[in-house]
Amino acid sequence: MQKVQSDILTHRGSHFDLGIKTAQWMQQTPMLKNREKEWKKRMPRFDINIKETYDIFQIYAPQIWEEIKGMQEVLNLPTKQMILNFGHYRFTPLKNSGCTVFLGNDYMVRNYDYHPATYDGRYLLFQPNDGGLAQIGPTSRVTGRMDGMNEAGLSMGYNFMHRKHPGDGFVCYMIGRIILQYCKTVPEAIQLLKEIPHRSSFSYIVMDKNLEHAIIEVTPRSINVRYDQTCTNHFKLLTHENRNYTAESEARLERLIKHKPTHLNKAEAFKLFNNPQYKIYSKLFKSWSGTIHTSMYEPQSLTAHIAIGENNHPTIINFTDWLNGQALSTDTLFGHLDTELTFATY
Repeated sequence: MQKVQSDILTHRGSHFDLGIKTAQWMQQTPMLKNREKEWKKRMPRFDINIKETYDIFQIYAPQIWEEIKGMQEVLNLPTKQMILNFGHYRFTPLKNSGCTVFLGNDYMVRNYDYHPATYDGRYLLFQPNDGGLAQIGPTSRVTGRMDGMNEAGLSMGYNFMHRKHPGDGFVCYMIGRIILQYCKTVPEAIQLLKEIPHRSSFSYIVMDKNLEHAIIEVTPRSINVRYDQTCTNHFKLLTHENRNYTAESEARLERLIKHKPTHLNKAEAFKLFNNPQYKIYSKLFKSWSGTIHTSMYEPQSLTAHIAIGENNHPTIINFTDWLNGQALSTDTLFGHLDTELTFATY
């Protein structure tokens, strides 16, 4: 059993300055060297078009482009290299992964299942002063979000579906970031997902302060919306887009439903997801499907819960208090993973 940790970082100010702060943090870790090794194995099969990428960011996420420019100021990398590592548009080294989500009456709980070597180990609270909404949650590939909540109460997570027939569009973690950056309600998130170009096929799960929720099934070719409470790694509406093998995803969904999460309180639901004995938490790390963190978001109270690894008591953060200027009482998350594989920052 390996002891792991994730930094909790905060920033109030501009996106450009967040980029500077992020790059300075990265320089204290081996993340860039690890990312370079990864790209040597999976370099994109096309040339990076700087103007195309810049133009699409100006349409959907101009402030995030400024964040990338702030990072470039410190890292001193060519623009094409910055786009490759942090733009998350058109290319991605995605592999099949897990993830499970349940939407309770007033909360969303999620297991993030993937390979530890891809995990940033950074939990970020960001309150911008130059546009966009304040956000809380773990970061993915530095500039993205795999789940989180914004100041309007909109909570988001996504689940991998498949890599078949990719399109020219944004990758899941940048789309997750853009949802939290600009959308306040479930209808706004649905509209964004209908408009934005998608690289791969995912389900995006959202819940807002009015406790409206939706599971939006997306591919580069189509989109459909269901108003369900559970999601694993297969489509229920866009079934013709599913992978050939969905048995593990379907079995995990059956196990989740069997435990009747609708009858559980928040603490019990979190334990259901975080304790391996219930078989929602996964230890398939070498298969890119091990549970790295369990998160929970309460949109009405703006409360976030996060636990790294298994059988862990969540760290609970009142996002409202932080938005009002109150400092956090901790700057590190600790946990245990049953694998020797390490995070990208180790």
